[in-house]
Amino acid sequence: MLVALVLLGCSREASAPAGGGADGYEKLELRYEAGSGAVSFPELAEDLGFLAPIKLSFVGSSISGPHNIQSVVTGDTDFGGAFNGAVIKLFAARAPIKAVIGYYGVDKEAWSGFYVLDDSPIKGPRDLIGKKISVNTLGAHSEFILKEYLLRNGLSRDEVNQVTLVVLPPVNGELALRQKQVDVATLGGILRDKALERGGVHPLFTDYDLFGAFTAGSYVLTKRFIRDNPRTARKFVEAVSKAIDWAQTTPREEVVARFEQIVAKRGRHEDGYALKYWRSTGVAGKGGVIAQSEFQVWIDWLVRDGELKQGQVGLGDIYTNEFNPFWKGGP
Repeated sequence: MLVALVLLGCSREASAPAGGGADGYEKLELRYEAGSGAVSFPELAEDLGFLAPIKLSFVGSSISGPHNIQSVVTGDTDFGGAFNGAVIKLFAARAPIKAVIGYYGVDKEAWSGFYVLDDSPIKGPRDLIGKKISVNTLGAHSEFILKEYLLRNGLSRDEVNQVTLVVLPPVNGELALRQKQVDVATLGGILRDKALERGGVHPLFTDYDLFGAFTAGSYVLTKRFIRDNPRTARKFVEAVSKAIDWAQTTPREEVVARFEQIVAKRGRHEDGYALKYWRSTGVAGKGGVIAQSEFQVWIDWLVRDGELKQGQVGLGDIYTNEFNPFWKGGP
């Protein structure tokens, strides 16, 4: 399936007309998917004026990170983002992509937990054998974190496979947990905070417990896009990096107010209520600079899990910081 997506993406990109734009940029419009009621860093970059004269073209709501980056491969969008483990898996399936900037992550303010009811018999990792856990999608952040937790605590591969992952929209996770349709719910951001306000639940563990602060996901471009649109690619990464840095260094209240203004004026008939619960970018590197360890840890994980062969994926092939002005201490 992934190989078919790769071939389709190559054909669509190859048929795109070549041309130049203002200031020598090869493309002046970038297609993308995004979440409802949220503001992505490319959207923030455009609003702050960092991306001009390039504009964004919203083509639809994002279902998940893996779907988001597959849309880049098929040529339906120009950029997309996902958990780094998902980026590695798609790259290993011969997708011609390259990660160019980190855009979300985990820190003491931005983290996700695996929640159980206060009266749940689940007290530790072995209690999860045979249980159901809600995740937003398969093959992404939550699945990797869960499996790492189980393996670190001595479960065998066979025992890990006895834990059932149930794909649910994140907004439905708390209700499914309270109605005991699942035994554990993955909750983060506003969904985590509202669940804790209502009480009766607590985290069994969190991604911050396991890894501390780290950038977890990256935006990707296709290698063809970078080759054919080098100035546009650099401008995109520079603009997004400046937007991330702005959010990293600006008081939280000002960032939230800017997000609310963006959602209000773009007219997508969406609810921006969750923006009030925004706490942090979660991005570890200044301006989204990618650290080698943020990909190496998941390459090693997939090798141990038997999904990759040793040496199958090289760090130099899968990501680059060359377009990021904050790399090597800049600007």
